Amino acid sequence: MKNLSRLMFAMLLVLVYSNANAQDKNNPWQITIGVNAVDVYPVGEDTPQGEYFDEYFNAEDHWNILPSLSTISVSKYLGDGFSFGVAGSLNKIDKFGDNVNPLTGEETVNSVDDLSYYGVDGTIKYSFGELLNTQTFEPYLGVGGGYTWIDEIGAGTLNGTLGLNIWFSENIGLTLQSAYKHSFEDYLPKHFQHTAGISIKFGGADTDGDGIYDKDDACPDVPGLEAFNGCPDTDGDGIQDSEDACPNEAGLAEFNGCPDSDGDGVADKDDNCPTVAGLKALAGCPDADGDGVTDADDKCPEVAGPAANNGCPWPDQDGDGVLDKDDECPTVKGTVANNGCPEISDEVQKTLNAYAKTILFDLNKASIKSQSEPVLKDIIGILKEYPNSKFTVEGHTDSSGSDAYNLKLSDARAISVKEYLVENGIDEFRLSAMGFGEEKPIDTNKTRAGRANNRRVEINLAKD
Repeated sequence: MKNLSRLMFAMLLVLVYSNANAQDKNNPWQITIGVNAVDVYPVGEDTPQGEYFDEYFNAEDHWNILPSLSTISVSKYLGDGFSFGVAGSLNKIDKFGDNVNPLTGEETVNSVDDLSYYGVDGTIKYSFGELLNTQTFEPYLGVGGGYTWIDEIGAGTLNGTLGLNIWFSENIGLTLQSAYKHSFEDYLPKHFQHTAGISIKFGGADTDGDGIYDKDDACPDVPGLEAFNGCPDTDGDGIQDSEDACPNEAGLAEFNGCPDSDGDGVADKDDNCPTVAGLKALAGCPDADGDGVTDADDKCPEVAGPAANNGCPWPDQDGDGVLDKDDECPTVKGTVANNGCPEISDEVQKTLNAYAKTILFDLNKASIKSQSEPVLKDIIGILKEYPNSKFTVEGHTDSSGSDAYNLKLSDARAISVKEYLVENGIDEFRLSAMGFGEEKPIDTNKTRAGRANNRRVEINLAKD
C-alpha cells in the first residue's frame, strides 16, 4: 500500500506541474512516456559495484527493467534553449552489483529480492538543437534533483542528465536519456537511470484554430494561411486581406487584389463602366468616336465633337464657315472676318445712300413726305440683310439760312428718319442720328441744282 501511495504521489506531482503554467499559451510543452532502466553498478563504488562507467552498457547483468510503461515526464520550454521538466518513474530492483545485497550484506548470485523503486525528479535542461540549427536531432544536457525510494528507504539525489530527442515530425519523437543520480545519504546507493520513450510536443496557443501558434501568427484572432503567417486571404486571390484593397473579391496583384472584369486596365472599384472595356483617361468607359466624351454622355457617339456640345460637332446653319456658337448671324451667311455676319460692300453702301437722298421732307420741316415711304421700305430691306451692322443716319442742308437753323433742321430730319426705321422693325441700338447742317456739302451752293444736292440724308455704316 505504501509503495502504491508513493507512485500516486509521484504522478500527482507530475500532473500538478503540467497544469501549473497551463495558461502560458505561447510556450510549447513536451510529455514523454516510456520505460526506464536502473543500474547501480558503474558508480565508482567498491565491490560489489564497479568504477564509474564500468560495464556501462551491460544491460543483461546490471540493468533493472520493468517490462511495462514505467516513466512519465512533462517539461516546458522556457526560452533560449532552456526547459524545465518533472519526471516520475517506478521500477523493480533485482540486480545489484556483483553478489552482495546492499541492504542485508548477504552474498547472492548477482541478484536481490524484488525491491520497489520510485523516483520523482526535476530537471533543468539545455537543448543544443537551436545551436546546431537542427529540427530532427536535439541533444541536451540537464541538471536537477529529486527524491528516490528503494523499497522502504528514501533520500534526495543530485542528478546530471545527458539525452537526445529524435523528432519524427513537428510533434512526435523518440527520447533517449541517461541520468546519474547521486544520493545525499549513504544508505541510498548512487545509480544511473536510463529512459527511452515516445515524446509529444504540445501546448502552443492557437486562438483562431488555423494551425499556426499565436506566437508565430501575425493575425492570431482570425484564421489564416501559413503562407501569410496566419493572416487570411478571404477571396483566395493570393493577396492577404490586410494588403488587399478588395478583400472579398478575387482580383489581380497589379490592382492590389481588386478585379478588372472588362480587362481594360482599370480596376472595377475605379471603373465607371466595369462591364464594358474603356479608357483609363475616362475612368474605364468607352469613347467610340475618340472625342474625349464617354459614349454614355455623348449625344453623337459615332461622330467626334466637343464636350461643350455634348460630344456633337458644332453646327453652321448658314454654311459660311463660322460655327453657330461663334456666328453673330447664325442664320445669315457672312464672313469669318465679320464674325459670321455679312459685310456691306461699297456698292451696297452707294445704293443705300442713293435711296436715302431721295427721302423728301416738308418745307423747312422734319416731317417726311408720304411719297418717300417706298424708298424707306427699300432702305429697311437693305438694313435687314445686315442685322449685325450699325448705321449712322446723317442730316445735311444747303447754305440757305443761318448756320444754327440749318444744324437744328438737319439734326431733326436725321432723327425723324431714324424713328421711322425703328418703328418699322430696325433695332434702335443699331442706329444713331446726327445733323451736320451745311458743314459737308457735296455740291456748290451757288446754283439751285447744287443746293438741291446738298439738301440730303445719308445712311452710312457706323465706324467702330
